[in-house]
Parts: sequence; C-alpha cells; structure tokens
Amino acid sequence: MIPNNFEYVRAGSVQEAVSLLSQHGEDAKLLAGGHSLIPAMKFRLSAPSTLIDVSGISEFSGIKKNGDRLEIGAFVTHRTVEFSDEVKNSCGVLAEAASQIGDPLVRNRGTLGGSLAHADPAADYPALVLALAAEIHVSGKSGSRSIAADDFFTGLFETALSDGEIITKVSFPVLDKGVGAAYEKFPHPASRFAVVGVAVMLTIAGGKCSAARVAVTGAAATAFRATDVETALTGNSPDESTISDATAKVADSNDLLSDLFASANYRAHLCSVLAKRALLRAAERAR
Repeated sequence: MIPNNFEYVRAGSVQEAVSLLSQHGEDAKLLAGGHSLIPAMKFRLSAPSTLIDVSGISEFSGIKKNGDRLEIGAFVTHRTVEFSDEVKNSCGVLAEAASQIGDPLVRNRGTLGGSLAHADPAADYPALVLALAAEIHVSGKSGSRSIAADDFFTGLFETALSDGEIITKVSFPVLDKGVGAAYEKFPHPASRFAVVGVAVMLTIAGGKCSAARVAVTGAAATAFRATDVETALTGNSPDESTISDATAKVADSNDLLSDLFASANYRAHLCSVLAKRALLRAAERAR
C-alpha cells in the first residue's frame, strides 16, 4: 500500500508550523509520531498534499508540574509518559494507561497530541482527558487558547480544533490525597485499541464521594462521559454496593457501536464491568 504523492517540510518551531499550515491550506497535515496518520495514508483514507514534520520541535516535548497541574507537551511519546517519574507521582493513571497503548513500537513513536488530534474513537487518551478534566492547549494563527476536554471531541475523528491550530500541551490535575483515578480496558488482541475502555476519577471527603467523573472510549463514535453514573455516586459512600448499583447500566446499547469486534449489547456489558472495576480501584486509591 503506497500513499499518494506529497510534499515534505520540517518545522523548527510551533510558530513555523502554524505558518506552514496557513501557507499550505487544509490539505496539509502535521506529522509527529505518525502512527495514526501514516497508516491512514497507506490505505489512502487520508491524502494530504503536504506533510509538516513537527517531531523535532523541542519546546513542547517536556513534562513538568505547574502548581496543582501536570503539563505534558503534545509531542511527548507514550513511552515517555509511561516511564516518567513526574507522571507517576502526580497523575499515575496516565502512566498506567500509556503502558497499555499498542505495542513498544507504537509507544516509542506515538504522541499524546497526535492521539488527541486524530480522535480515534477507540484510542485510550480520550477517556483519560475526559475523566481527568484535562485542558488541551492549542496555538494557531489567531493566537493561543485552551479547550476543556468536555468540549474537545465533537464527533467521529472530529475535534474542536480550528483550521491551522496545533495542540501544544495538555494540562492534567495533580491527584492529591482524597482523589483516586483508574483506567480499565478490554483491548482488541492485535491492535490493543480499546473495544471498550473506562477511565474514572473520584474525590472522597468524609467517607463520601464529593465528585465523580466517568468516561468511556471504544464504545461509540466518540468518547463520552457517563453522567448518570457520576450523579449516582456523588454524595454517597463509594462502597462496592453503591458502585455496583451505579454501574448497572453505564450506557444504552442503542447508542453504542456494533462491529466485527463486539456487538452493541456486549459493549454495554463491558461498560458496566469495566466501570465497576475502575471505580473500585479509584475509591481504594482515594482513601
């Protein structure tokens, strides 16, 4: 499988990448790790006229703690997230999730920003950014802005990014005492994409759940929050009985995907099973 012909240019900075995107128009694509874009090009599902290589830009390739937030550059690889002590100490669920992405080759090349911009409905990070109330920072010809994770995914392979915008970093909360998070996934055995994945974050105060966020990936056209589960948990003790009741129906099968990997009914079942497991682990971590 051979992609269409394209022009290759290499950007030395985010500003240059933004300028090149503006110059080459909507037929240009950014190349970071390439593990989403290149396969799509080989299958001719994507045929950009220009590839703008941003993999060498160092200014957004770091990880740092900034007050009560953990900032991860868009060009940070999955492997770097997986093994980062800063990530493990500040928001360990991200390292756990990164370790489950694809295989070592994918983790060594694929990037956080690339995964989010591609918005594959079976990717892992979409559930994580939703559950953790992340902020996605972007730059474009009109300047810089941040997009709440709740507003970022707009449809199948669609995001709130405007034409010419680039993800520069993602900001996550530092998980302090009383806050627990977890991620559970039923992976496709070959690709390791999520047939269903569930990420959760719980805040416990005085023995009760004061806040809950539950997000699902792999089950529908885009990642989504299970708000009914969140409501059922909030204000109650996060014990096994409460969690079992809250996760009895995480999603309606009528709203879920059916394909050769799983029926909508089975995905609905997986949503409940995985949400319960993730919530029990998160509750234990928050105590």
